[in-house]
Amino acid sequence: MAQRSDITRASAKTGAVPAKPETGPSLADWQAIAAQFAGTGTNGLAGLEIKPEQLRSFPQLPGSDDEPWDVLLSMLALDEHTALEKLARRTGLPLEIEPRFNESAARFYEVIPPNMARERLVAGLTSDGHVMTCATAQPMQPAVFNILEDRLGMPVRLVLAPRGAVVNLINRGYEQKQDLVTEIVEEMPLDAAAIESAAGSIRNSTDLLQLARQTPVIRLVNMILFEALRRRASDIHVHPMENKLVIRLRIDGMLVDAFQPPLSLAPAISSRLKVMTELDIANRHSPQDGHATVRVGNRKIDIRLSVIPTVFGERVVLRLLDQSQTRLSLDEVGMSKAMQGEFVELVARNTGMILVTGPTGSGKTTTLYGGLGKIDRSARNVMTIEDPVEYHLEGISQTQVNVKRGVTFAAGLRALLRQDPDVILVGEIRDKETGQLAVQASLTGHLVLATLHTNDAPTAIARLIDIGIEPYLVTSTLLAAMAQRLLRRTCQVCKGTGEGNATGFYAGKCEKCYGARYFGRIAVYEIMKMNDDLRRLTAQNADAVSIADTAKRLGMRTMTDDANDKVKLGLTDQSEILRVLY
Repeated sequence: MAQRSDITRASAKTGAVPAKPETGPSLADWQAIAAQFAGTGTNGLAGLEIKPEQLRSFPQLPGSDDEPWDVLLSMLALDEHTALEKLARRTGLPLEIEPRFNESAARFYEVIPPNMARERLVAGLTSDGHVMTCATAQPMQPAVFNILEDRLGMPVRLVLAPRGAVVNLINRGYEQKQDLVTEIVEEMPLDAAAIESAAGSIRNSTDLLQLARQTPVIRLVNMILFEALRRRASDIHVHPMENKLVIRLRIDGMLVDAFQPPLSLAPAISSRLKVMTELDIANRHSPQDGHATVRVGNRKIDIRLSVIPTVFGERVVLRLLDQSQTRLSLDEVGMSKAMQGEFVELVARNTGMILVTGPTGSGKTTTLYGGLGKIDRSARNVMTIEDPVEYHLEGISQTQVNVKRGVTFAAGLRALLRQDPDVILVGEIRDKETGQLAVQASLTGHLVLATLHTNDAPTAIARLIDIGIEPYLVTSTLLAAMAQRLLRRTCQVCKGTGEGNATGFYAGKCEKCYGARYFGRIAVYEIMKMNDDLRRLTAQNADAVSIADTAKRLGMRTMTDDANDKVKLGLTDQSEILRVLY
């Protein structure tokens, strides 16, 4: 290889010993390249297109001794990714954009101090017992690699990687001393005394990784998670304000203020959560998203974390998904027997499209999975494309949207159609391309279940036409549109009073709903099945009001009708109907 021979010749000029071909450039090679870089020649870094005058001025630039790679990028006005690609081609070193470490690299994290790894941006990847493979975002530091070899007692093989990826490796590598799946066991419910105790034990530290690994911080975050799960929260909000830190829980769709730890704990809490979800704790100025799994007893909880910077610090929101508590039966979500009969009849069809509509968080996906549960999955090939995959149902194949890797709803649906499916679930129809593919799939002998963001069932037709689906295609494919909302269930223990005999933190409140008056949620529905009258209106491009009036005249029961039935049964109350439906 020409690149390899150039480096070998560079080593020969300086008397260095060339590295073995299978391990890439050796430390001596790097020394030779660095020597050329600091001298008058340009052969060593010709791939980076450095000019002679820039080369001569380089030794005088601030930081050229300690951080030559960063100074080089700044001088050449190159972005990191481009520069790494050029260097990889020039030296023959592998470039990995998203490197993953193996358990075999544990020795690196045992013998190399965290401060050194973070300062020099080097992380262990894997080892065969004879050579340690390390990822680096600072390749031009041969002295550091010499020190690593001395401490590890074995040669180091280098892999180039972006700075953010190396930082994540470092965070996860040192965190590996604990389990990847955090165990939350025997935690007492969180109260003011527990917060004060944890806060008093947390030492001030400028090292975020060290701070995130302190036992009091870990225990505090575990207690918050445990209390949120105990109270059936779907989300946790860590909200720093100017003079206080508020931790809020979303319970049955409503946000409630739960705790107010000292504001000084905000960096510790956010850093701990970032480490758990494999995010860059050093990046406090850009939005980040991550995920993790925690275990409470024999229950596994999936956590999706979102972090955004605000003027008062990082705001963190966690979405909690407890698979063991998920109820995918149509009875559990509150669908009446009569409506279940209509819905099951629809999902038993071989072709056509069924839309479930409603705002975000109204339980659309839960209803669709309840319908999938009624399908004979042993005789029919059921496939889904979702963002994200929230439920796991036996006997179906699920694909998750990954925009970074080119897996959009449209691309995923196109791929699914080549898998000989009978039933396809599309997580959401967001654009014309996805809508057209869903319509074409239903026209070519598939049953398509999909969600759409509209306020009621009749508006779904107008929405499809609005995104570019021809009216004649809608009339040919749409079997039914169903809309739904979630109302809070009246607590059956306190009968909606919120009063009880609880002691301690919840003294005088109901032991089941903790004074909220509601426990759990129930769905209300309306199903608009297509018929000849509705198809004629659709073909004429009629407005949603005309379609709704015709559907009601022909017997469609609205969400308000369904909600009033549930009030009569004592399952919810009129204040919930007013809050949600009006």
